[in-house]
Amino acid sequence: MNPRSAEIERNTSETQIRVRLALDGTGRARLETGVPFLDHMLDQIVRHGLIDLDVIAHGDLHIDAHHTVEDIGITLGMAFERAVGDKTGIRRYGHSYVPLDEALSRVVVDFSGRPGLSYGVEFPRARIGDFDVDLFGEFFRGFVNHARVTLHIDNLKGQNAHHVAETIFKAFGRALRMALEPDERMQGAIPSTKGSL
Repeated sequence: MNPRSAEIERNTSETQIRVRLALDGTGRARLETGVPFLDHMLDQIVRHGLIDLDVIAHGDLHIDAHHTVEDIGITLGMAFERAVGDKTGIRRYGHSYVPLDEALSRVVVDFSGRPGLSYGVEFPRARIGDFDVDLFGEFFRGFVNHARVTLHIDNLKGQNAHHVAETIFKAFGRALRMALEPDERMQGAIPSTKGSL
């Protein structure tokens, strides 16, 4: 595997998921989750975060998308945690504001080693096509618990649910990109007074 990359397989009785991740990528994706709107959102992370990402998932979609979406968040978090390693020389913190027409969202991330999610999003409707917007909260909760990051997501305005979702995922990608960039002034150092994260 290349530096700052990971491959994770996670299999349960509800889902079988494989994630391959390269943090220093070019924005290339192979997304086969069985949940088209989630594929669209993951593609935003990839393109705006400049990572390379493969997600191949098989889940119990005959029930609903809950287990698949949540477990992809978990597996993606595991891949990030492994790919980042000991966090030597990274910026650690990242933030982004992203607009799309009338919608505006802010995402702030800290690769702190401490899982925490503050999720301030109220969608203007419950579904985008066939996708239940409540599942976005489950996705991000799974991600933070396994990537071991602190993540604040706030939708500041928006009337179109699709626009709201896109601004969140684009801002998430941009915030990840900033946090994971090498910091030339931190070469060889852990960005913490404790000496570890």
